[in-house]
Amino acid sequence: MAILENIRKRTTVLILIIGLALFAFVISGVFSSNNFSGGKVGSSVAEVNGENIPIEEFRAQVETASRRYGPTVTSTQLVNMVYDQEVRTTILNQQFEDLGIDVESDQIIDFVRTSGYAQIPDFQDENGIFNEEVFKSAIADWRANDPLRYDAWLQDEKSIIQAAKERMYFNLVKGGVTTTLTEGELDYDMSNDKVDMQYVRIPYTSIPDSTIEVSKSDIQSYINNHKAKFKQEKARDIRFVYFEEKPSAEDDSNVKEEITALLDDTVEYSETKDANDTILGFRNTNDMAAFLDRYSDSKFDTIYKAKRDLPSVAADTLMAMEVGEIYGPYKDGDSYKVSKIMDRKANGTVKASHILITWEGAERANPAITRTKEEAEAEANRLLAEAKKEDVVFTVLARENSDGPSAPRGGDLGYFQEGVMADEFNDFCFGNPTGTVGLVETQFGYHVIKVDDKQDVIQVATLDREVEPSEETINTLFTDATKYEMAVLDAEPENFGDIAKESNYTVRPVNKIKEMEENLPGLGSQRSVVQWAFNDDTSVGDIRRFSVNNGYAVVQLTKKYKKGLMAPENASATALPAIRKELKAKQIIAANQGKALDAIASDNNVSVSTASAVTLSSPTIPGAGREPLVVGTAFTLDKDGTSDLIEGNTGVYMLKVTNKTEAADIDNYSTYAQNLQTSASARVNGAVYNALKDKAEIEDNRAIFY
Repeated sequence: MAILENIRKRTTVLILIIGLALFAFVISGVFSSNNFSGGKVGSSVAEVNGENIPIEEFRAQVETASRRYGPTVTSTQLVNMVYDQEVRTTILNQQFEDLGIDVESDQIIDFVRTSGYAQIPDFQDENGIFNEEVFKSAIADWRANDPLRYDAWLQDEKSIIQAAKERMYFNLVKGGVTTTLTEGELDYDMSNDKVDMQYVRIPYTSIPDSTIEVSKSDIQSYINNHKAKFKQEKARDIRFVYFEEKPSAEDDSNVKEEITALLDDTVEYSETKDANDTILGFRNTNDMAAFLDRYSDSKFDTIYKAKRDLPSVAADTLMAMEVGEIYGPYKDGDSYKVSKIMDRKANGTVKASHILITWEGAERANPAITRTKEEAEAEANRLLAEAKKEDVVFTVLARENSDGPSAPRGGDLGYFQEGVMADEFNDFCFGNPTGTVGLVETQFGYHVIKVDDKQDVIQVATLDREVEPSEETINTLFTDATKYEMAVLDAEPENFGDIAKESNYTVRPVNKIKEMEENLPGLGSQRSVVQWAFNDDTSVGDIRRFSVNNGYAVVQLTKKYKKGLMAPENASATALPAIRKELKAKQIIAANQGKALDAIASDNNVSVSTASAVTLSSPTIPGAGREPLVVGTAFTLDKDGTSDLIEGNTGVYMLKVTNKTEAADIDNYSTYAQNLQTSASARVNGAVYNALKDKAEIEDNRAIFY
């Protein structure tokens, strides 16, 4: 009662407190709403040049793509595919709007006529040709009588309109791609003007890397002067210890013992009979199918098997056994097996080759074949006579004459059992000994057949049990992973590897993970690990245990990379060789300045080499590789002219031109100009879009939602 009295006395205070709390909640909601935060990240998966791609529409597109591709594509792959397409569509649509590009109904029909849609039977006339009126009638019929199909068509129509706009846009760009005859002449000359030269090359490898000192500031300067080379996206480095859920040696031994115990009969007490009952084992069971249904991981396969169809670890042994004999237990992959020979068919599989000679109208005949049946029979008899000659190789004869799809393989059909081939073909192969060559007729044509080999087939019953980790093994694995996680969490971050080494665990690094990646080497698809690594709350050195495929992974974040230019320590692998090459070139040039060709060769212990018929279109020097600056310099010199020292790709050069051969003049360079224009036009679509994308301001928010 005293408490209730106190509450009554303080009613005004309580109302004030509750009111302030509600007001704070409302204010908090206002200032965190889209009105004050811009509403972009919360509702859009990306922003392209200020235009949002709404997350709701994006998710609908991902769902549609998921139905189209099925389980063969992961969710992250679907997201990335749809994202790339949506960004592309947005960028191009902005161009279409700026240029006023649109398509009318007649342009849509023209697009359908020249695309795969023209092959839809509902759009074709009685001659199988696309017809505009039939097309319009089909769409109208769907709209009136088949709403689901019409809705699907509306989605296709959106794609058609987009594709038609793109075709129009890129064709406009291609219309501006022209090549002059002068450019054609230049292309001809670059391929056909030739130069011969003598040269010396002092390779950069002649100066040891250890003698070249490169400072951190040198690397930074190089980065600043070559920014395009050293741009990086946001990325992360991690390392992890994987605790794989796999069977122990004891699990392996237990399964082997279990499968061995099933071989022989056992005696069990039967409560219903109040007496001992004999349970027949694998060796003596009268109902193999029922036995395997009860005790084996796989059912009784009644199909007869050739040697090639048996487990490779046991094939030779099984084929040599008699009916009723048992082999095993033996290990095949992750399973222990025991196999029993149930039956055998002698010569149950045949290997044959054939030469098919077909005629016009025969079943599955190539439409290009115009010979009559009589002509086919005469040709088959001719080839039969050839095939029976001792000095004729059947495979060569088949490869050169057969109309069948096996011709490239020399007519080889491989091994097959009875009932697979056409009846006449089957009877010949199984009714004649190995080596027989003969002729049969089927609905497919005339077959010149050679029986290459025959093998027995056997019916095998196999009792198998997969070796899986036991509950005890799984519990031990969890304990080990937890102990390691606790140990590294209690230690300094840099001790992650040392603690793993003490327990003989392997630490695996994964570097430069991108924000939308999902597959990690050694772990497979692990999107949750990537999301954790990129979480703003995750710091370098942080550690976390994840449940992963078949086990656990204890993961540590080891490095963060910001978007922008690389830091010197990250760029050193690329920058150091280039900087060393520049410094070596300066040393070599300084040491050989003013020397003649022979003197340079003598002083640097290199020889004077020659290169003949070198062209500008293929600026490669034999023995030295691609050297465009060196070759380009050669073409600027007159005959007998000598160059200065040249900083090439693989070393410092000096060269002397010994001969120059100009290309012969031709009457018209239009062919070369046309080839250049065709090549340039073929690159338009990709090049234009890539240029637009590089210029676009794109804010990628995928990682927030996926």
